[in-house]
Amino acid sequence: MTTRNIVFLFIFAASLGFFFYGVRRLILHLQLGKPENRFDNIGERLKNVLVVAFAQSKLMREPLAGMLHFFIYWGFIILLTAVIESIGEGLIPGFSLLFIGVSTYELIAFFQDLFAGLVVLSVLVALYRRYVTKPKRLQVDRHGQIDATAILVAIMLICLSMLGQNATRMLLGDPDLAQARFLSGELMPLFLSFDGTTVEVLGDVFWWIHILLVLGFLNYLPYSKHLHVLTSVPNVYFTSLQPRGALKPINLEAEGVERFGASDIEDLTWKQLLDGYTCTECGRCTAACPANATGKILSPKKIIVDIRRRLEEKGTMILDGGRESEKSRQEEKSPGDKTLLHDYITADELFACTTCMACVQECPVNIEHVDSIVEMRRSLVLMESNFPPEVQVVFKNLENNFTPWAFPASARADWADGMNIPTMANAQDAEVLFWVGCAGSYDNRYKKVTQAFASLMQQAGIKFAILGTEEKCTGDPARRIGNEYLAQILMKENVQTMNRYSVKTIVTSCPHCFNTLRNEYPQFGGTYNVVHHTDFLVKLLNEGRIKVSKEEARTITFHDSCYLGRYNDVYDQPRKVLESVPGTDLVEMQRSRSKGFCCGAGGGRMWMEEREGKRVNIERTEEALSLKPDVIGTACPFCMTMMTDGVKAKDAAEKVQVKDVAEILFEATTKNG
Repeated sequence: MTTRNIVFLFIFAASLGFFFYGVRRLILHLQLGKPENRFDNIGERLKNVLVVAFAQSKLMREPLAGMLHFFIYWGFIILLTAVIESIGEGLIPGFSLLFIGVSTYELIAFFQDLFAGLVVLSVLVALYRRYVTKPKRLQVDRHGQIDATAILVAIMLICLSMLGQNATRMLLGDPDLAQARFLSGELMPLFLSFDGTTVEVLGDVFWWIHILLVLGFLNYLPYSKHLHVLTSVPNVYFTSLQPRGALKPINLEAEGVERFGASDIEDLTWKQLLDGYTCTECGRCTAACPANATGKILSPKKIIVDIRRRLEEKGTMILDGGRESEKSRQEEKSPGDKTLLHDYITADELFACTTCMACVQECPVNIEHVDSIVEMRRSLVLMESNFPPEVQVVFKNLENNFTPWAFPASARADWADGMNIPTMANAQDAEVLFWVGCAGSYDNRYKKVTQAFASLMQQAGIKFAILGTEEKCTGDPARRIGNEYLAQILMKENVQTMNRYSVKTIVTSCPHCFNTLRNEYPQFGGTYNVVHHTDFLVKLLNEGRIKVSKEEARTITFHDSCYLGRYNDVYDQPRKVLESVPGTDLVEMQRSRSKGFCCGAGGGRMWMEEREGKRVNIERTEEALSLKPDVIGTACPFCMTMMTDGVKAKDAAEKVQVKDVAEILFEATTKNG
């Protein structure tokens, strides 16, 4: 064993020891979170890893940035073979991977050079974007900028040192690999003027640079935002397999529980803490956030980074036996007196969220921002009674009238007067329950949608009924705002009512009701076949039970409801209904389908004032109006209200109508004619 091997052995052992110390610290921090079972359904979890982590499907939603990261990521994977060979050389004199076979080794050498070149090119483009073009989402504080630059430069130098090492070795007697190592071969002329001894020394220098950078990079990761290199695959593996639209219920009757929701890191689950460690700070979530885009204080990236910052601070203090660092003691408020809520994340940030799920959709490592935001909202509402003042009226109405609005429960079925629609209490053979929802029952504009859809079902001969005055709010507004207690009361009472009537199939025109009934009611014993009215209409059209006869030439742009699209993957059905009407020219907004922009009403924001920045619905309305449509199509009562208000605010109400797809179809049917 040479002196080089002995020195390397000590360095390698120390590096591994320090690395595992850092990893152990991270694991101990994660154990501070609440338990949660994310170990089921191994096959589905592995599929997520293949699609999201390895194929990088979500990164590819931004083609340029996606390709850059793809090459860097897979380049790093491929170049692990070079790292293994370098480590082997450090431990065993003359070690080489040639023992696997010359042909295989040449193939590996070729891909090492290929991806080394792609990685270097990708790093240079990434640095150009960060320092020259400067996309908004990549703008971070000075520490974050230094951290990102250091990592990128280190990756580039690791690749260049490998190429330099290969070039010098080929000069020293390994020319047979020149064809495979095509890129290293291009560097060989740079060293032709040196004698053999100098070339050998340069080869050793390149080897030391390469291996020390690799080991340094490895040990820097646990203390860097680039920790995602280690945690992204596990985080994707542990992605929730529950329906995206389902919030986790709180066991409000659990004995010994004194706190509900999350006010600090120990109130979050270990997976939510892992989200913090996995955040790459790429900013895709914040760039997609409608609240942030319109000047609100909310940044989904900041929420997750703050969870990590607080975990590092409090976790370190706990592991040190409660001792605070000298720096902490000099702060105005010590770590022991701080909480995640208020000291890191404010109520204003949390209540700015529309729960549109755009942040979760865009996150390349499957961080679950909305769950953490709602969990902290729950703490504010249930533990502190801290919420926007206008929400107090909503809670009172839900308690007294079973609707967010101040309408009496006795008037819930007034919209159906004269339509001969039976209630479940007197229906003899109803096959479908039409869940009308609060907006469909009380809102003067949306009652027209309810009547149009009910008329279409009558035309099609559907045997349906309504609950009438027995229907109550699904609990969605209360739950998203954070009042889990009130939400569960409403949910359980509705489940009890529907189970009494042995309800099997439900159709509803409200995506918020649709999502809650479909994805959350099973948590409380209410499992039904829940269908959105656009899906139901497509089925009736395909079966020929609805006849379209009228043609009207008009341009329509469709606004995707977040709770219908991103939450439940219903994108095509509304468009198919619109396309069934002759003369329709359907044009898409730039932000549509899974990239759709929220109307601003979700997450209880329907009943909260926008006191900061531009109104979200105005931003969306301007995008729709830029296409000069005759009609803005919707499939959600909240979206209809927000888009209608937006059109009025832009003085476009005389030129542009806002209509639900059911209304548009009803106007074109034979019997309506």
